[in-house]
Amino acid sequence: MNMSRKILVIGSAGQIGSELVPALRKEYGGKNVIATGRRTPLPDAIKNSGPVIYLDALDKNSIAKVIFEYEIDTIFHMASILSATGEKIPQTAWDINLNGLINVLEVARSYKIDRVIWPSSIAAFGPTTPRENTPNITVLQPTTMYGITKVAGELLAEYYYNKYNLDIRSIRLPGIISSETLPGGGTTDYAVEIFYEAIKNKKYTCFLKEDTVLPMLYMPDCNKCMIDLLEADNSKLKRRVYNLTGISFSAGEIAAEIKKHIPEFEIDYKPDFRQAIADSWPKTIDDSLAREEWGWNPEYDLEAMTKDMIKILRKRL
Repeated sequence: MNMSRKILVIGSAGQIGSELVPALRKEYGGKNVIATGRRTPLPDAIKNSGPVIYLDALDKNSIAKVIFEYEIDTIFHMASILSATGEKIPQTAWDINLNGLINVLEVARSYKIDRVIWPSSIAAFGPTTPRENTPNITVLQPTTMYGITKVAGELLAEYYYNKYNLDIRSIRLPGIISSETLPGGGTTDYAVEIFYEAIKNKKYTCFLKEDTVLPMLYMPDCNKCMIDLLEADNSKLKRRVYNLTGISFSAGEIAAEIKKHIPEFEIDYKPDFRQAIADSWPKTIDDSLAREEWGWNPEYDLEAMTKDMIKILRKRL
């Protein structure tokens, strides 16, 4: 690993950022990873292990000042409003997700940043996309503002790479399952909530149907894919955006797996507005290009992830 990297993580308090920062600090050194936040308080594990600063991605001058003062050469831009929340405040989602991104890209271009990692999402797909084994190159017609911002962001990534030679890399993340942070307003939030409720209350009401299948990724694998993509040889990358997945399962399947560890657990299903969003997304993802071009290989399946989540949360709760 490149211990001389100076990494800026924008959006360190989110579900991914709050665990990505410690993972990056472990790999690249605490003082070399600058964590930033805006409104949400940062976890103590981040505040106590390296530099922490306030940063608003909508303020381009502030981004430029941080990059100059800390001699940043690598940016993880994680700040985003997710799918379910984005449908409640679509104009704000557009503002933060796209204007924040273009600010980062403009400053990165000006300061000749070595590498930018920005996550896209399976929300970039829509009801016209093939839902089984969804390919990397396919129809992108999302029905949510979050998805629209991700498609536009993907196009910006290609544009800045081709026009300005800015090395920006992106992955279409599926639902993220974390044992450390609560969900942040996404359609796949149930896959985290279900563990907390199973352990605390032995019951859960799911906002999706029992047979709803969605692609997911366990957080340790998410951290792994971020670092793997960061370190990938650019000469082997044939595109800027990659499909990526870990596990696909239905709400009923994860409930059944949890019952193996908590036999008294009960679940019922009351679909809400998020069901329509889930129905517009893929069930399974073809991430063969990520595997071929930069060696992506997840470590967790449903059984291993469920066992690990319950072990960690039981200790804490």
